[in-house]
Amino acid sequence: MSKTKKMTGGEAMVLSAKANGIDTVFGLPGAQTYPIFDALYNLPEIKTIISRHEQGAAYMAYGYSKATGKPGAFSVVPGPGVLNTTAALCTAAGGNVPLLCMTGQVPAEFLGKGRGHLHELSSQTGTLETIIKYAGHISDPSQTSSFINDAFRKMQSGRPGPVSVEMCWDTMAQQWDVEMLPGNQVIDKPDIDKDSIKEAAELISKSKNIMIMSGAGAQHASEEVRELSSLLGAASTSLRSGRGVVSEDSDVGVSSAAARKLWNSTDLLIGIGSRLEMQYMRWLSMMKYYDRSPPGWMGSVRPNAPKLIRIDIDPEEMTRLKPDVGIIADSVDGVSELIKMVEKKGFKKGDLDRISAVKAKMRTAIEKIQPQVSYLDVIRDVLPRDGFFVEELCQAGFTSYYGFPVYEPRTYVSSGYQGTLGFGFPTALGVKAAKPDKSVVSIIGDGGFMFAMPELSTAVQHKLGVITVLFNNNSFGNVRRDQKDRFQSNIIGADLTNPDFMKTAESFGVDGFQVKSPSEFKPILAKAIEKDHPAIIEVLIEKDSETNPWKYIHG
Repeated sequence: MSKTKKMTGGEAMVLSAKANGIDTVFGLPGAQTYPIFDALYNLPEIKTIISRHEQGAAYMAYGYSKATGKPGAFSVVPGPGVLNTTAALCTAAGGNVPLLCMTGQVPAEFLGKGRGHLHELSSQTGTLETIIKYAGHISDPSQTSSFINDAFRKMQSGRPGPVSVEMCWDTMAQQWDVEMLPGNQVIDKPDIDKDSIKEAAELISKSKNIMIMSGAGAQHASEEVRELSSLLGAASTSLRSGRGVVSEDSDVGVSSAAARKLWNSTDLLIGIGSRLEMQYMRWLSMMKYYDRSPPGWMGSVRPNAPKLIRIDIDPEEMTRLKPDVGIIADSVDGVSELIKMVEKKGFKKGDLDRISAVKAKMRTAIEKIQPQVSYLDVIRDVLPRDGFFVEELCQAGFTSYYGFPVYEPRTYVSSGYQGTLGFGFPTALGVKAAKPDKSVVSIIGDGGFMFAMPELSTAVQHKLGVITVLFNNNSFGNVRRDQKDRFQSNIIGADLTNPDFMKTAESFGVDGFQVKSPSEFKPILAKAIEKDHPAIIEVLIEKDSETNPWKYIHG
């Protein structure tokens, strides 16, 4: 039931976001967004978390959404403020994360004039729409509620993704009669083609060794995917964003390293909410584009590629990588229908002993990736089963793709294919804001940590007890290794001069610890998790000492 109330445009934006389930807003106030933050001041039921950089605010919203599955929200000034968030926005677009950006604009009379008003861009919405799912301008504040409802519908329908809404500086500050509506109740989903379900079940009935690959689009379908995997006895895996959909300590859950060993005898791959980067890029070629399985691509191992079933809500995915059977559906709906049809048509249960043997073999194999695996083992042992682990682009982070077992959906937080250096620490703060009662561990390298180090202030100010495990090798380790191995040791831009991280921790009021071995690390991590206060645990790593982790990523 709608109600008309008099309020500022900024208040209308905030109340409309609240009607759509937003309970936390990250951001930085500024002249063009003062009415938004004034509305937040008067709405204590919405938690407002102030970051020290716009990029940090957007990544915190990203972490909030990753942890909850719900839309995250942030507000920053237009122009340079919005542009500072675009790394996080492209990460969200790549990871199918629903985010709402609320921002301002130049005064209405200056819009589109190119006069050079404060923070003016030639086309802010046009710029953003090259990155995100939708960017809209609210020209009629009386319709703010319906406008933002439509933005939430676009954000959450089909493949989820980030959206932005803007309002002119003076328009946002003025009082308007605004028609307030209940939040959006519509999320568009495709109808399922029953014939494609039958065709998929037919392929399954003829297959012996099935592999299931989950991506970010399967996180909300964990229950259904686990049921399908268990029913078929199919090895179930993921690379980054689908980790935890099927637990790795179940009979069928396998790491990506173990999946590679099982791949040679796999006769059917079922991709669920996944681009299948691992099988068709990492294990095939990162430099040559294939839009289908090439014949003979496994050479003498097996001339014929596995059959491919894809379940994805985005119809365009079926053209980017063409499957034998494509099911255009939300993963919950598609997997549920497939289970019914498979039970009706029949199937051959997979060999669980085969899966178990490969898991054990590859667990022994990856023990050679040191010292990363030993440190990851400590984190897995100490971190509660439902605690959150936020990876980063560092040697331990890359190793965690396959060397850190994940048991619950959403608890492994990744930047996905964007591979955004420095995303991890502010993202972890957003995870902790969303899940204050859960343990959150952020692993990060010394290079990546410096991208968002000022957000330590945010952690302390808002009591976000993230445990940051900082692997310090005084370098961009991956860059340095590549330059040594591929460019005749022409080291440029890879060696770093760092601050004293323990003094840094002390200056921010953060607990600081320094360790040199996994045995020293374990009791300190346990203590930090129990205390639940912002902490840095600096792990001192000798330069060039970390084993190359890429063997088990590229396969």
